[in-house]
Amino acid sequence: MLNKIWPIFLIVSIMYACISGNIEKVNNGIFESTKNAVELSLTFLGTMCLWNGIMKIAYKSNLINIIVKILNPIIRLLFPEIKNKEKIKKEISMNIIANIFGLGNAATPLGVKAMMSMQEENINKERLSNSMMIFIVLNTASLQLIPTTVIAIRSSLGSNNPTSIVFPVWCASICSIIVAIIVTKGLIKKTNLKNK
Repeated sequence: MLNKIWPIFLIVSIMYACISGNIEKVNNGIFESTKNAVELSLTFLGTMCLWNGIMKIAYKSNLINIIVKILNPIIRLLFPEIKNKEKIKKEISMNIIANIFGLGNAATPLGVKAMMSMQEENINKERLSNSMMIFIVLNTASLQLIPTTVIAIRSSLGSNNPTSIVFPVWCASICSIIVAIIVTKGLIKKTNLKNK
């Protein structure tokens, strides 16, 4: 669908620019946005390299195991179905840690790995398990202590204080994650009662 919509937008925009005599502005906009895209990509690349390097150091220095132990009570509370599955708990913890540090791109493969492990344990392969639902919601409303992507974008656009967004992001993340978990747990409970 998008393959059809975007070309239509481009053709209509260029035709309108030709009719209204603004084709030069369109050309300038194309080159300006190309330059901005390259600068933004380089900023993202640097930020991702930095945090992936920090995660690698944390993993090799056993810091990840300490964080996993700290997260263990929360994981037991949120995912009661997997209380004895240490491998899945570690994969979920790694995903949560990557999200907390604002590493969305690094969190994605970790999340996919955790979902695959949960699917192996899932009795009904046609439906999501309760743990899988909670995990998806947790990822969607992810808590971020360091919103690296937003900071990188603000920095690349010349913000005087790119980190001023941190506190509002904490507030929004905490509120969204609490509401998301409460609603999901409530729906799971309601569904389980109906199925009995």
